[in-house]
Amino acid sequence: MLFQEIVICGCGNPLFADDGFGPAVVEELQKLDLPENVKVIDAGLGGPHFLFTLLAQSDEPVKHLFIIDIADFGGNPGDIAIISPDDLPPGKYRDAHSWDLVEPIHQLKHRVKIDIIGCQPKRVSEPEFEIGLSEEVTEAIPRTVQLVLKMIGVNHGTTIIDLREKGEEGTCSKVAGT
Repeated sequence: MLFQEIVICGCGNPLFADDGFGPAVVEELQKLDLPENVKVIDAGLGGPHFLFTLLAQSDEPVKHLFIIDIADFGGNPGDIAIISPDDLPPGKYRDAHSWDLVEPIHQLKHRVKIDIIGCQPKRVSEPEFEIGLSEEVTEAIPRTVQLVLKMIGVNHGTTIIDLREKGEEGTCSKVAGT
């Protein structure tokens, strides 16, 4: 089976500064012991179009799709928002290959519950390469991981902490019993 009941899809390109937010969150989620019914996918930049189209045409039992990406919703850099597919006008959002990302999402929304978790970027360097997230967006990673865990019903008394606060390498880690 390609998909599970819950699919968490990180979108974006780490070569363009804060556009790497989705893959960074996915990287942290993949370190965790998640239930078997959860599939975490780094869809990268061109992948979302194909992934959403594949899901729309699939008979697999996907019940909930989480899309994690940057989104300009007018917040402060690093702010997180849960966005409904209904808030995305068809044809408005295209990826770097000029593929419409909203149409496949609109095709899916009648079959699959979709939550888009967007982080307000500080900077997106496209077309120039700039590896690395802004401080504000980096700080949003542990909060986003915790939000996703809450939304999929995974708690187990686990708290996600920002390792940088402890002077350690990495972005976030789980701490049991906190």
